[in-house]
Amino acid sequence: MALIKIEDLKKMNLNELKEKLKDLKIELIKSNVTANKTNAKTREIKRNIARILTLVKRREEENKR
Repeated sequence: MALIKIEDLKKMNLNELKEKLKDLKIELIKSNVTANKTNAKTREIKRNIARILTLVKRREEENKR
């Protein structure tokens, strides 16, 4: 899992972001099953999830206006 750049995320539409978020959450669950503690991979996945959630929230707020 590579670090997802914010520029790449901004190019995606809302549905693509939600799909990517879903995939990352599944990957996080799989990674936590194999490792009993937090490692670099799980930390990276969590950061990517946070980036996507931030963008999704911003776009949803813009759509409400």
